[in-house]
Amino acid sequence: MALVPCQVLRAAILLSYCSILCNYKAIDMPAHQTYGGSWKFLTFIDLVIQAVFFGICVLTDLSSLLTRGNDSQEQERQLKKLISLRDWMMAVLAFPVGVFVVTMFWSIYIYDRELVYPKLLDNFIPAWLNHGMVSK
Repeated sequence: MALVPCQVLRAAILLSYCSILCNYKAIDMPAHQTYGGSWKFLTFIDLVIQAVFFGICVLTDLSSLLTRGNDSQEQERQLKKLISLRDWMMAVLAFPVGVFVVTMFWSIYIYDRELVYPKLLDNFIPAWLNHGMVSK
């Protein structure tokens, strides 16, 4: 029951998203104290969606590893439901929202940086965290 490289990659991506989420929440930004907090930023919402999606991917991988070779119809049915949830989440949430956020952010950033990422935010959000949150 050896781990496949794609399963290790999914686990690593999930851990990196979780670490970015933790670092983002640890930063004391003035915008976090206003209405909506972090949830008013589409990049933050997308980051949460991506983290949940990769968590479901890891859960699916682990479930398929644990049920491999088992002839239980109930476990097979549950695994198919989990795979359906993973596929639905990718098609409906993770991919469309991720592509939209990246495309819009960098398009507006190229046009006028101050509209989406003012230079003032450089004091609060490091460049690597901004790139990680937007560029996935």
